Amino acid sequence: MFPEQSASTAAPALDAYRAQRPVWRPSPDDPDLDHAEIEVPQDYAHPGGERLTLALSRSRARDPRRRRGILLAVNGGPGGDWGRGRALVAALRGTPTHEVYDLIGFDPRGTGDSTRLYAEVVVPKAPFDSRPPDAHFARIAEDMRLREDGCARAGGTLRPHVSTRNTARDMDLIRAVLDEERLSFVGYAYGSYVGAVYGTMFPERLDRSVLDSCVHPGWTWYEQFVSQGDAILRNVRQWARWAGDRDSVFGLGVGAEAVLASVERAVRRLEELPEGVDLRTLLDGAMGYRTADRGAWERLGRMIARLGDVPGGEAGAALARSLLADQRGWRPTDHEGESRSGVLDAVTLEHDWPTSLAEYFTAMRDFRVRHPYGYGVLRAQPWVGTFRSFTPPEPPTKIVRNGFPTGVVVQADGDIMDHHDGGVAMAERLGHRLITVTDSGDHEIFVLAGNAEVDALVHRYLTDGELPPEGTRCAGATPRPDIPADPGRG
Repeated sequence: MFPEQSASTAAPALDAYRAQRPVWRPSPDDPDLDHAEIEVPQDYAHPGGERLTLALSRSRARDPRRRRGILLAVNGGPGGDWGRGRALVAALRGTPTHEVYDLIGFDPRGTGDSTRLYAEVVVPKAPFDSRPPDAHFARIAEDMRLREDGCARAGGTLRPHVSTRNTARDMDLIRAVLDEERLSFVGYAYGSYVGAVYGTMFPERLDRSVLDSCVHPGWTWYEQFVSQGDAILRNVRQWARWAGDRDSVFGLGVGAEAVLASVERAVRRLEELPEGVDLRTLLDGAMGYRTADRGAWERLGRMIARLGDVPGGEAGAALARSLLADQRGWRPTDHEGESRSGVLDAVTLEHDWPTSLAEYFTAMRDFRVRHPYGYGVLRAQPWVGTFRSFTPPEPPTKIVRNGFPTGVVVQADGDIMDHHDGGVAMAERLGHRLITVTDSGDHEIFVLAGNAEVDALVHRYLTDGELPPEGTRCAGATPRPDIPADPGRG
């Protein structure tokens, strides 16, 4: 049994953890930030077993007379993958929220300076291809099976215990160690899910909460991944309509369908060049990511026009490479060195994944046609979860609100990582107030995206408890390029 299910059996062992008092010291990199470490159980069902270290940071409230308590924050991908960890609190320093809260950061279990979860680097043998032919499907699946084997070898007994529920328990232990009755929380992306799970598991201990760029509370991780294909396509179509209203500027045709036809002409042109599949794959990636950034729309339109007319041979390939130079592939660091972070490959396995390769292959064929941009096929292909080598110790949390205060959800309508529907569903599930950021592909918004209107609303809620009005809508921080539409268009 786990501690929150049976306090009588687990309380004595957890009391020893709660009795810890962190020894704070100045950060070597930031004199305004203190660092400390505490220990947590690897397995909360057996708290007398292995222990993990959690790395913490702290910046005290600037106005002690108004101090409300502590505020924790988490961002990044599943498990805190590629997140800021305990450095995230620096983004909140000097803000109105910092006036009244001690800002507490932490590297989630498995990451950063906390006890790390590693995975072996397994270099895939299938080419990195945004539109892979059927002949490559079996190799892609085998690469994922070998990746899971590498995760299992390096992750050992820790891996099954790097989960969202255990991160929520770690947060509650941080609260107890700091001798606070409740905590407030800001969660971005995966952190939104952590916050919702924490509130479900410990409703009486959650004070104010902000969930930004939300994971959908009703989706599995597989469903979350495949939803990105639709989110990307929504931005692509908006950009295509915009460019199609400015044919005199870009020369890509009138209307969205004509623009997308021009994109596909550029795709075919790249495929004719040396290293054509690699170049086309980078273009597909650029279409997904640059259409989410409204400030990049003009540059994307001009690039597509140039790519459609590149010369043949190596000269054309060199020009294409220069135009696509700032477009990266998919998680290149996963294939460097001997070991890498394994948290993404662990936390996403807390939900069940389909095990039928035929089901994935059917989805890949569909995504190859409907969602080629932004590496859409990668969202539909087999993942390590297809070959999961362990049984999760407990089922995932069914998110509910049962007693904790009304919070705030912030969601951009064009977020390609966490679909807009996820923010709507999270606000509805928890009864929170939704701030919709319109005409924006921003991801992780509050104090991170430069949106002054959103920041003011959220600071007001965190400091004074003032909820934003129902149906609040704020413009994205990055407007579309100031290029007039052609006469009779737009």
